[in-house]
Amino acid sequence: MMSFLLRQRIQLPAAWRWKKRRAASCCHCMTFSTISSGQDPVEIHKRKLFLWFSHLPKEEKQFGGLFSPETMHVDPLIMERKDEERAGLLQSPYKPQTSSSHSLTVEQLFDPTVAWSEGRGLNVLLYGAVGTGKSTIVRKLVLDWCAGNTMTRFKLLLPFTCEDLSQLTKAVSLRDLVGRKYLHLKNHPLLSGDRDQAKDVLFLFNGMEKMQLDFRIGSSELCSDPNEPLPPSVLIVNLLRKYLLPEASVLVATRLSAVERIPQKYVSRYAQICGFSDPDRQRAYFTSRLLQSDEAAHNKEAQTLIELLYLNLQSESQLAAACFLPSYCWLTCATLHFLHFTTPQAPIRTLTGIYTSFFRLNFGGEVLDTRTGTSPSSQEYQSSLMRYVVLTVGKLAFDGVMNKRTSFSDKELEQWIGGKTKTDEELHQLAVFQTDVLDFFLAPCVKSGNHSSKELREDDEKLYVFAVPAMQEYLAALYVVLGENKSALQKLTSQVSVAIGQASEDISALMNILSKFIPLRLFAIFNLLKLFPKLYEKISSYNKGKIARTMAVEMFRTEDSQNDDILDQVEQSLLGVHGPQPQQSDNSKSFELYPIFMGGLLQYSNRVLLQQLDCNIQSTTVVQITHALKKHLVKELSKPQPPEELMDLLVLLYEFQNPRLTVEVLSSIKSICLTNVRMTSLKCFILSSVLSCASASYLLKELDLSSCLLTHNMLQMLGPAFRHAHSLNLQFNNLGPDSCILLKDLLLDPKTCISSLQLCDNPLLDSGVRVLLEALPQNQSLIYLSLMHTGLGNSGALELAERLPQHTGLQELNVAYNAISDEAAVALVDACREHPTIHTLHLYLNPITDEGKQALYGRGVTGNQGNNQQVKVLASVTEGSDISGGWHPILRVIQENASSWDHKQVKQQLKVFLQDLEWGREKQTSFWRRLHFRKVQKKVQATLRRLEKDSSSKTM
Repeated sequence: MMSFLLRQRIQLPAAWRWKKRRAASCCHCMTFSTISSGQDPVEIHKRKLFLWFSHLPKEEKQFGGLFSPETMHVDPLIMERKDEERAGLLQSPYKPQTSSSHSLTVEQLFDPTVAWSEGRGLNVLLYGAVGTGKSTIVRKLVLDWCAGNTMTRFKLLLPFTCEDLSQLTKAVSLRDLVGRKYLHLKNHPLLSGDRDQAKDVLFLFNGMEKMQLDFRIGSSELCSDPNEPLPPSVLIVNLLRKYLLPEASVLVATRLSAVERIPQKYVSRYAQICGFSDPDRQRAYFTSRLLQSDEAAHNKEAQTLIELLYLNLQSESQLAAACFLPSYCWLTCATLHFLHFTTPQAPIRTLTGIYTSFFRLNFGGEVLDTRTGTSPSSQEYQSSLMRYVVLTVGKLAFDGVMNKRTSFSDKELEQWIGGKTKTDEELHQLAVFQTDVLDFFLAPCVKSGNHSSKELREDDEKLYVFAVPAMQEYLAALYVVLGENKSALQKLTSQVSVAIGQASEDISALMNILSKFIPLRLFAIFNLLKLFPKLYEKISSYNKGKIARTMAVEMFRTEDSQNDDILDQVEQSLLGVHGPQPQQSDNSKSFELYPIFMGGLLQYSNRVLLQQLDCNIQSTTVVQITHALKKHLVKELSKPQPPEELMDLLVLLYEFQNPRLTVEVLSSIKSICLTNVRMTSLKCFILSSVLSCASASYLLKELDLSSCLLTHNMLQMLGPAFRHAHSLNLQFNNLGPDSCILLKDLLLDPKTCISSLQLCDNPLLDSGVRVLLEALPQNQSLIYLSLMHTGLGNSGALELAERLPQHTGLQELNVAYNAISDEAAVALVDACREHPTIHTLHLYLNPITDEGKQALYGRGVTGNQGNNQQVKVLASVTEGSDISGGWHPILRVIQENASSWDHKQVKQQLKVFLQDLEWGREKQTSFWRRLHFRKVQKKVQATLRRLEKDSSSKTM
């Protein structure tokens, strides 16, 4: 991170202007903004340092426009370690600390020690494992020094990145090195070595593990002249020896494995970064990240998320163990921000992209040295750390996914991570990896009771799990997509193919010349050699087809069909499950993110980021997997899928970000039923994004979003999706009168052709319905409109009766259960009778008297139509002394919806039905007709008993 900042000296005037606006609260910032460029070089240095270190990766800017290092930083715990404790591993925050070490602030790092002597600066070694926050502390230290908030004892702070210094091949003096990196400090008197001026200087070297420091006299000569040209590593060694500028202080930041590279006698203080050791510190981090908006609604939801997170952290859950590392706190915040605060205006983000960015932030530019001694710095001794993670931890994750396991023993870790190491270089690489990186991914299992009996050992052996469950699935997916899960035969075939292919090219050039003099049949063997790479291509293509088949099979596993959709599962893993725990079999392991990550990793932007980490996914691989995946998805979609599985499919297509594949898969989908899926703003955005890939002519037979907890804001995001639906079901949501404005605009949109609109059980009220009815004169596509149980009332019904003649295409109208009395009901029937196309009107569960019902049935036949078309009025299960032809659909609607209705009112209506049936049965003389009445009575009584049973169970 720091090397990136120093190499890319990008001027950020916007950030500096923001800092100037903070001048009222910081007098030093006032100084930066008023001093001209021709004055004190140190002040120029402060201003430029602030600009350089204020530049942040784009991943850090997703938490809102008010983001800044000052408002987002939370100090991790820094512990002073004694000599014998300096290489100790991090301890769990839940184990009692037996060490006598005490915590330090950044300002206290350079407090005098017992061994300190007058006239000599301090050497402080700041170290920590990957993800503990070393680069963040360094960046904040520099910014605070620029603002005058910390380290004010030093007049000059000189930060260097060791990765940058390791690339210098020529000898350079200390003063020239400073002038080369900071031109405005060239020949500065504080670095002259005269008297004790250097006591006001602090050198900061970040990433010392990327340099080979040799403290042997024979390798690093002694030098006290800051003008003497020497290799950068020798300059650092002499600064630490206190032979060069002994009054200057030095801060070295490094990884845990490199602590021993500096002899103990040259270190004044060891300070270990221990991350966030308590839930309160973690909560402060979450608050600083999520509460970054001017909108009250945003901050209210963010505050709720923070409270739920805090409860989960206090329970000493697996998440609390993961958030011990600030990096995982970042991942948690980024994921929650993605799940809850995605908007159409924000840049496109995916869950796979968040995890890929997470790795780029933590492992970008990181390498593993294979050197076992003090070999010279060279790239031939280095390998990508991320690539090594995939080959080791990724293999472990893949084995766990394939065997449906999430926990691993010490023996299994030893088997999968470094089990085949042979050379000294490999053993050295493994030791460094285990010290610095392994604990970043794997943590001791907090709740072993969550694992299957197969995973529990009789001797109570310690088990390890991935710090974040989704991390296992991401690494397993990356392991597969990179082609590392090949069999031994496939790997041998690949190597032989490359070797023969290269050799055959050279030989062919020679043979083409000789063929003019020698018969061609003698060269048949070389043509056979050329066929081998083609044979390998077929084998490789078959392997990519297996990957695609695996993705499709894992997406639609029967045993996962009853699970929540994948986005809800991700949220539950972060916030915990509050209330009754979901009942699952003990040995059920769900890895539904695994295929989704595989699709997301094939996205172009993710492949670009992975390429920076030396994890290259070839374009040919993407084409082969995509081609095979389309066939398997279409095959699976030919079978009916539960709503949660369809939601997961939409997430996969969204993560893939491949419009062509999306269009081809959508062509096989005729209806999308997401009923009972808990919709969020993100899911609405995903649905709209996926359907927007299709052409305007693509239409779904039905888009069912009933019982999805939709709100007004979600309805706005679903606008593009609604344009692709013939039938739109929005029943049982919380849509109020304000949502009718959006629905009106939808019906007026010439791009929509909705023929069926179901709004049952939404509190639209008469005011909302009036707005909706304004669309009727210009809309000609609507055939069926359901306003059942929307709070229509008499005034809304009369308004509807007046508006009906303005819409000539409506065929069926449902206004049941709307507190409509006789007068309004008669007006509606009269309007339907005069309408040219309406044939059915639903009026049941309204307080209509017996006289009113008789009047309605008498008006059911129109007088203005030549064919005497009858308008079917469904007001009760009876029509006078006869059974109504619509009794069955009336009871079906009541049975389906009664659980969400007012039980008292519904039971009252059912009892009225029973009275009507009893009265009608007594009027019948035919035995068969009386038997038919009895059959309907039993159906109504069964419905009533079921409703009473539900009512009693809720009161218990």
